[in-house]
Amino acid sequence: PSNNSVVAPALGGATPDRLKPVRIWLYVIAVMVLLMVIVGGTTRLTGSGLSITEWQPISGVIPPLDEQAWQAEFDNYKRIPQYTVNNPDMTLSQFKSIFWWEWGHRFLGRLIGFVFFVPFLVFLVQKRFSWKLAGPLTGLFLLGGLQGVVGWWMVSSGLSKLTSVSQYRLATHLSTALVLFLALIWVARRLEPRLGRSQVRTTSSAPLWTLLVLVAIQIAAGAFVAGLHAGMGYNTWPLMDGSLIPQGLGIMQPAWKNLFENALTVQFNHRMIAYVIFFYTFFLLARQYRAGGCKGVDGWMPRIALLVLLQVALGITTLVTTVPLALALGHQALAFMLAGAIMAYLADRSLILA
Repeated sequence: PSNNSVVAPALGGATPDRLKPVRIWLYVIAVMVLLMVIVGGTTRLTGSGLSITEWQPISGVIPPLDEQAWQAEFDNYKRIPQYTVNNPDMTLSQFKSIFWWEWGHRFLGRLIGFVFFVPFLVFLVQKRFSWKLAGPLTGLFLLGGLQGVVGWWMVSSGLSKLTSVSQYRLATHLSTALVLFLALIWVARRLEPRLGRSQVRTTSSAPLWTLLVLVAIQIAAGAFVAGLHAGMGYNTWPLMDGSLIPQGLGIMQPAWKNLFENALTVQFNHRMIAYVIFFYTFFLLARQYRAGGCKGVDGWMPRIALLVLLQVALGITTLVTTVPLALALGHQALAFMLAGAIMAYLADRSLILA
């Protein structure tokens, strides 16, 4: 088609004008998921994630409304190891401050479900998209519901024996949130019109998918760092414990446990993956410039490189300043934005190369 024509998107089977509200809706949900990740990070860093010890998907939306209800919630919290081991002197007032973070996290999850479900029905009645698109959107809704189940599975790991949640379940919870976030961006970008996009064939997308996988692995690795509080130690860079390769990386037996349970090894791996992503990204940037530059859709590549550079700088700063709350949350949010930018780039390229 000519540059002045409008090509129907690969998904949906409707004109771009009718799909614009659908795209905006999906972007709004993606932003809400990102906000959910930030609030979730706050609950973790403030030790708030175990303050609500029951999962009540419907009735849990109503917080305690009187002192008796507050005391009942506090009494439930007093039964778990986090209170008896870490917070035996906590007052009811202090409990309220951590309760609200976790309640807000769960409320936001419910709100995302509402914001997804109601407009979905409205758009379906309005026939803004076809049944072909209704299937993937239903899948996104179910994925969001699964995220809630995984979240409770994570919380339950800290209610009987541990004083915090399992790092394995934390990594799973964060990774499923990433999958949902990326899926929302992919579907939304695939609904964009192709009007005005360059029809020049760009380089292969396979290396970009590799980059996305590396970033996803790094985000999961970051969850293990957070779950083990590994960022609270070895707060120097570029050396770690006085050397580039510290002693004790394989001290646990069996050896595989070091990858997930040895705080030294977990932080070391997080650093090494960051170096790989940094150099690989700038290799891809140079490759794209040699292949014809970064015009049109390939304008994503220098933006991605900039995000990687910022993320590395923010990660180092977060580490050497011993993980202040604001920097830690920014580091986590920027990681999701980086992954989202790569996914948007891949989706845009898929429309051109289809």
